[in-house]
Amino acid sequence: MTDTSTRETPFAPIHDPATRGFASDNYAGVHPEVLAAIVAANGGHQVAYGEDEYTMRLCDVLSDVFGHRIQVAPVLNGTGANVLALQACTQRWQSVLTTSSAHIHVDEAAAPERVGGLKVNVIDTPDGKLTPELIRAFADREGDEHFAQIGVVSITNSTEVGTVYTPAEIRAIADLVHERGWVLHLDGSRLANAAAALGVGLRELTTDAGVDLLSLGGTKAGAMLAEAVVVLDEEVAMGTIFLRKQSMQLASKMRFVSAQLLALFEGDLWRRNAEHANAMARRLADGVADIEGIRLDTEVEANAVFPVLPREVSERLMERFRFYFWDETTGQVRWMCAWDTTESDVDTFLAAVREEMARDRG
Repeated sequence: MTDTSTRETPFAPIHDPATRGFASDNYAGVHPEVLAAIVAANGGHQVAYGEDEYTMRLCDVLSDVFGHRIQVAPVLNGTGANVLALQACTQRWQSVLTTSSAHIHVDEAAAPERVGGLKVNVIDTPDGKLTPELIRAFADREGDEHFAQIGVVSITNSTEVGTVYTPAEIRAIADLVHERGWVLHLDGSRLANAAAALGVGLRELTTDAGVDLLSLGGTKAGAMLAEAVVVLDEEVAMGTIFLRKQSMQLASKMRFVSAQLLALFEGDLWRRNAEHANAMARRLADGVADIEGIRLDTEVEANAVFPVLPREVSERLMERFRFYFWDETTGQVRWMCAWDTTESDVDTFLAAVREEMARDRG
């Protein structure tokens, strides 16, 4: 008989729960209310592939959230949501215009190109945000058969560099986009954080601001694996349900995806989680602001902090806390806070930062 007395149980944590990472808000676990919703959805049989009562209710709930009857396509991850959304609103000859720091350009392994067949054109921006002026300055070569014609402009809120678009900023972009006959897509993997930072609702940053198509984030807001493509203007999207299947984003037991999104958006859980993550980022930023040798080049607007530290200090800290370099040339790093980041987590990390900075100064 094999001795298993010294083995971990199959459900034992494989990490030190006392040490929290600051590399990504995806490191957080699933919120207890979301877990409870998954368990509650587990009883009995439900029709598969989205014909379940949870998915149908989700469409009603999100229609209330965004202000009118919408189409909702739950999917499994953010890249899948973005690729599906962009495919649904473009023709074969069209391309996407976005920022050079956009997730769809930098961090999706060319999925829009490889899976969606879409050329992604980029504009350099100082703060991760597009403006009408930047878009006008882009040489889109309208009517030039040698150029992949722009069909959609994609923005991210909050952005990949932690900045936040206001409703007025989005509306200004939307007006220009629609004037040119294009579609405005919003990557909202952290839309909850943007809305919480501004103290507005999700509708104000989307429907009311002129967004046509939304990738709605749930995972970073406290879900296990739950995102959705939300079609705010049904005239701009074609074949969404067929493209979802082709993109391998159709969950057979969709009720468990929809139940997570219901837990987040039927009430105010999304806002509570986002407000907390944002507050922890502010606590972290305030804590390093007075440490000699650390520079904050960007304002903390949501749940991300982008300080510049001596490289050796960051490397030593990385041995104890997970995060990574954002800009290798300057030493800038990214610290992310999540719905479950505690004040103690932040203070423990700050103490380590002060210790390493003092050590570096000798």
